[in-house]
Amino acid sequence: MKKYRIVCLGDNCVDYYDETGTPYFGGNPVNVAVYVSRLGGEAAYLGAVGTDSFGTQMKEAIAQKGVDVSHVQVQEGRTALTHVTIRDGDRVFGDYEEGVMADFRLREEDHLFISRFPLAVSGVWGHCENDLARIQDAGVTVAFDASDALEEPAVQIAIPHTDILFLSDDKSDDASLKSVLAALWQQGPSIVVATRGEKGSMAFDGQVFYEEGIVPCKVVDTMGAGDSFIAGFLMKWLEMNRTEDVSGGIMAGTKASAAGAIPACMRAGAESSAVTLGYAGAW
Repeated sequence: MKKYRIVCLGDNCVDYYDETGTPYFGGNPVNVAVYVSRLGGEAAYLGAVGTDSFGTQMKEAIAQKGVDVSHVQVQEGRTALTHVTIRDGDRVFGDYEEGVMADFRLREEDHLFISRFPLAVSGVWGHCENDLARIQDAGVTVAFDASDALEEPAVQIAIPHTDILFLSDDKSDDASLKSVLAALWQQGPSIVVATRGEKGSMAFDGQVFYEEGIVPCKVVDTMGAGDSFIAGFLMKWLEMNRTEDVSGGIMAGTKASAAGAIPACMRAGAESSAVTLGYAGAW
């Protein structure tokens, strides 16, 4: 049975819960890679870890989840770390120490590796925004998570070279969010998807606005819930848009969305998130 393959690019960090002294390993592309593996896909992660103990633990922990870490860079210095507290079941981020991720950049050998995948995922803090045009030109479908940081320069660089754009917005009303999604779609993506916390999600493909609710569940920790949505959405998207390349691997279909596929992808994202919400930490 062929597996759906996704390569995840950019930031990682130790989510350090100050109140308990407990470290959890994560970061947007790391989380997506782990969730893709959990969903039965084949995932690879490209980023940078430090030479400290957290760097060794990070790489080993990701590999233990079935993710390919062969292209993770180990650089002299400290692994990125985010201080986290929990308030009423929701995570609150404190100081972020970027460490060696500040100098992370994709290498030529990384681009060759990425070109073998049908779909690549990165995000606002991943230092890969300037590589997305090249990745897209290589025939790889590009997904990008803008989080709630649409005004960041990295996001503005990434949007024109993104096929499936994700963002977080749990504050805007329906009409305002539709305006945002439509404006973003005009800049290049084929699909724009907003996760809305308890409100579910909304997507736009240039013709239709789609809405999907949440999967009711007990919320233990919201860490990684949005990344889990992305993994579920993209795995279903690959399944519903699959073709085969000459080597027999699963490839993405056309960049244009299939209207019937988007609601199913949104539902798959919600189902994946519900699993992640049920335990402490991202994974």
